[in-house]
Amino acid sequence: MARRWLMMVFALFCSLAQAGETAPPSVIHLASEDWEDYTAADGHGLGWDVLRAIFEPAGVKLDIRTEPYTRSVGLAQRGEVDACVGAYRDETSDVLYPHWNFDTDHIYALGLASNPAPTLDTLGSYRLAWVRGYKYQNYLPNVQRFNEVVRRTGILSMLTHNRADYYIDALTEIDYVVARARDPSQFRRTHIAELPLYLCFADNPKARALMELFDQRMELLVKSGQLKPIFAKWKQPYPFDAN
Repeated sequence: MARRWLMMVFALFCSLAQAGETAPPSVIHLASEDWEDYTAADGHGLGWDVLRAIFEPAGVKLDIRTEPYTRSVGLAQRGEVDACVGAYRDETSDVLYPHWNFDTDHIYALGLASNPAPTLDTLGSYRLAWVRGYKYQNYLPNVQRFNEVVRRTGILSMLTHNRADYYIDALTEIDYVVARARDPSQFRRTHIAELPLYLCFADNPKARALMELFDQRMELLVKSGQLKPIFAKWKQPYPFDAN
């Protein structure tokens, strides 16, 4: 009798443990670079607002961690966070990419206004620069000469001293750089490409469950148009009109 009772207790313990493992997560741990008015370290910005609208109505709170982009990716690869924010699709191994993107990066080239405006076809003939880890060479055609910089503070000097022809980045970051120029009219922005932005999830059961939830919620929010007011609030183009 005692043996049977012990077996019943053991079976109950196992079932409770399994239930705990399969319970939906209540927190998603996210790592992101501190992008001004997008994924700011204090939690404000378009990116954080979009992600809160995706997860919080489903009972999942955001826990944000501010790190340089390459470190954010590494944290996701090692499973130390559930996902990193702002990745381009398939740029990194050992992480998982959902079906849906959550935004689109508007990619621009910044150069001296006295230089000819580049096009996507001619871009490869110039000396380019971008932030380390962004891997634009995988998404822009015919790129041959490029330099990866650690931080954006020296970009304007690189351009004015002819150490690079164009700096490549998202429009918000380009604007951030130009706003710090003594003479902004010395520089010109040229639109180059549109690149969808993704969360890249860790390859583990919890992150897989969160990725599945993310895709379900994005499907609902895009079809209902519920994300449009968030992009309007931040005066940014809505990226899902084609859907």
